[in-house]
Amino acid sequence: MTSPSPNPDLRVTSGQPGRRATLWGLLALVCLAGLSATTVPAADDSGAKSVATIGDDSAKSEGKPQGRLIRLSLPITGSADQRAKQMILRALSTMSADGPRVLVLELAPGATEAGQGSAVSRAMEIARFLTSQQLDDIKTVAYIPRSIQGHAVLVAMACDEIVMKADAEIGSAGVDEPSDQAIEPPVLGNYREIASRRRTIPLAVALGMLDRDLEVIKVETEVSIEYVLKQDLEDLEKTRIVESAEVLIPHGQMGNFTGRAAREMRFAKYLAKDRSSLARAYGLSADALRDDPSLGGDWKPIQIRLDRSIDPLTASSLKKTIAKQLAAGEVNFVLVQIDSPGGSLQDSMALANYLADIDPGRVRTVAYVTGQARAEAALVALGCQQLFMRPEATLGGEGSDLLDAETNRAVREAVRQWPMVAENERSWSLTAATLDPELTVFRYEHRTSGEVQYFSEEELADQDSPDDWRQGEVVTADARPLEVDGRRAKQLGLAWATVEDFEQLKQHFGLEVDPRVVQPGWADMMVEVLASPGMAALLLFIAFIGLYAEFQMPGIGIGGFVACVAFLLFFWSKFTVQTATWLEIILFLGGLTFLLLEIFVLPGFGVFGLGGGLMIIASLVLASQTFVFPQTNAELGDLRRSVMVVCVAAMGMIAASVMMRRYLPHSPVFNRMMLNPLDAEELAEQVQREAVVDYQHLLGHEGVTTTTLTPAGKATVDQELLDVISDGEAIERGTPIVVVEVHGNRVIVQAREA
Repeated sequence: MTSPSPNPDLRVTSGQPGRRATLWGLLALVCLAGLSATTVPAADDSGAKSVATIGDDSAKSEGKPQGRLIRLSLPITGSADQRAKQMILRALSTMSADGPRVLVLELAPGATEAGQGSAVSRAMEIARFLTSQQLDDIKTVAYIPRSIQGHAVLVAMACDEIVMKADAEIGSAGVDEPSDQAIEPPVLGNYREIASRRRTIPLAVALGMLDRDLEVIKVETEVSIEYVLKQDLEDLEKTRIVESAEVLIPHGQMGNFTGRAAREMRFAKYLAKDRSSLARAYGLSADALRDDPSLGGDWKPIQIRLDRSIDPLTASSLKKTIAKQLAAGEVNFVLVQIDSPGGSLQDSMALANYLADIDPGRVRTVAYVTGQARAEAALVALGCQQLFMRPEATLGGEGSDLLDAETNRAVREAVRQWPMVAENERSWSLTAATLDPELTVFRYEHRTSGEVQYFSEEELADQDSPDDWRQGEVVTADARPLEVDGRRAKQLGLAWATVEDFEQLKQHFGLEVDPRVVQPGWADMMVEVLASPGMAALLLFIAFIGLYAEFQMPGIGIGGFVACVAFLLFFWSKFTVQTATWLEIILFLGGLTFLLLEIFVLPGFGVFGLGGGLMIIASLVLASQTFVFPQTNAELGDLRRSVMVVCVAAMGMIAASVMMRRYLPHSPVFNRMMLNPLDAEELAEQVQREAVVDYQHLLGHEGVTTTTLTPAGKATVDQELLDVISDGEAIERGTPIVVVEVHGNRVIVQAREA
């Protein structure tokens, strides 16, 4: 809330006459209240008379209050106003007119921060509809669980009552208006119109939230507290005794109020932490304010199938497929059909978090479990906004891993951040218990409303009034993850409903045709094939063989080209499925550089060669997994597979190199490309020649280095390639040299002076 220090120049105090006037005013109000407490008789079934006070909402009808919730995603743009009207009318058609009816509009910021960017014309259309005679007999409630700004404030003002979370904020209605221009009169007129119709928020405060050029004063008179614009304060003083006045919204700022501040000033009717608290405040059942999928209508659905174990490739492929469809802007309903035994916890959690973070105001995500969603797959199912199951389907249970306490805590914290958990549509304790055997969940019943919820003791402590809940039986089994079928999942509130078949599921959403099944495109399928363990081993095998062939051929030829292409495909596929990052690529390039330095520059085979080789092996292993050190049995299995891929490729390369060395030199095609090994007689003759060779005749002759001399290397002297040694300093490749000493076959050279 904007809470500047009071302005002394605007503070007015009254003396004794003001206090007497206040007492007389209070006495008059008491008398009026007594007169207004007229009672009327109401007959019950037995013919006895009961008394109902006029103005008491709870006595207007003997029927229990009915409630429906409409989730309005912000910002309000395009045809959002028409969709909102249709949803409201559908909701009203499902409620009986025989009792009190409560319509809750949940204002949910989605695509922008605090819902900024709402079009004033679209928001005004919704506001006028809410204040129309068509909804006169409906109590409309604006529920603000998160901070809202912009012209969505108009919608909240148009409701009969406002309910907020304590730390949520409402205000800065003019945040989208140009800051260097005055608010246009039509926009000011819209706010005046809605504020005057509803008076949920005083007119001066509403204008102060819109226009930063206005200053709003909080005035305490002998009768009440009022809010006026600064320019209207003088007129108020002519008709009322002003006891005090202070600046509520200073000039140059737009009003912004927290839920606590709005409740203190009576702009907000209640403070509600979640939908359950909101339902209890209005005497509604817990199910009354659940987000009903049938109200949305006009679905543009797609279907994704998860029918195997979850690994990095599967999770990445599904996320990309969904993201591609959503980016096209033609999908607002994603159905994930699941029949999976689980798999990698890290990848399952990544997929579940992705589904949970999809804006529910724009896209509906629904999981449909046909057979099983065990262990980690249960997180994917529960990461969707709604879960439907066949009665005999399985949710949760033991997977291939026994997770440690630290991992279980990480899962709990991740689940607690999901939007549907924060909005109290689902217990995070039950969700985490499908994987965590250490979490104990109890059945709790609210002492006054009779509402039933399922909490762990930790989740119970997070409730507004933990003492209001009566603990019942334990829901989870000892030292085992929660495993339930579809019927039990519905009872616990994990599943929205059970369905016998796909046709029944379609009826829940009013779908006339089957959703379009979306599968990965050809590029995704190619990546999937290349990233598979078998193909990864083949790519490495081809790359190793290419390198071997390159070292056996003079110059840079086809072997080096093939090796480069194979390594590129390997790392591209791993990078695409997000098992490889820049770390693995840098390790590989660094290791290859060190190895080449050791072979062609540095003498011997030492630290650079050994270290470079280990870096290459580490990069190839890490590129096939999402962790460095295994923490679970599944990760240990992934590590074994990664090492196996490298080992298979290396052993294949060794076997192939032996075959190439034996047969290729004698083949008609490759014999001229390969460096042929010497036979036994030729090798003995070469050794003899090298033993008695004498290069004394080259003394004083000139040549050119063909490699860098550090100090040893090669040089061409008299068109003969020789092993030479510099006389002390390194000599670059291509440098003219002269032979200065000869000791048998040891030729010492130095750079020739220009």
